[in-house]
Amino acid sequence: MILNTDQVMQILPHRDPFLFIDSVESVKIPGRTLAEGETVELKELIDAEVVAHYRTKKDHAIFKGHFPDYPIFPGVVQVEMMAQATSFIVLLLYQDPMAMKMDVALLSINEAKFRKPIFPEMDLKIVTRILKLRGPMMTSECKLYHNDQLMSEVTVMASLKMQ
Repeated sequence: MILNTDQVMQILPHRDPFLFIDSVESVKIPGRTLAEGETVELKELIDAEVVAHYRTKKDHAIFKGHFPDYPIFPGVVQVEMMAQATSFIVLLLYQDPMAMKMDVALLSINEAKFRKPIFPEMDLKIVTRILKLRGPMMTSECKLYHNDQLMSEVTVMASLKMQ
């Protein structure tokens, strides 16, 4: 693990009950090894990958209303979770992203597929891969797994700015 929940909150502006990342396991560019503290240029981020985790807590407020007798984690929240995970690409761009303020906005979603329901107490692995970059706009392929089984997937476009 490279970031725990407290460190995640130093980067993401989200807070409970809308923070859907518990930890970040890795942020890397496949086939490339970066020295500690080394950063890359924006154009070098194509195919960069973020792997993060979230556990659906049975007492989360979402399950009280979706649905009381059959709690299922909503698809729209799964999309938000995957979009939040893409934000950690900043670890490759900045020396000290925790000292900066993130301005992030989800702009579009495409090809969302919800393959299996997500229930309370599931450990989820979120894997995102950068497909395209244009200025602060980033398009990412995102997948959500439980026990190596694909649960949902989506392509998201987000605006990501650091100040």
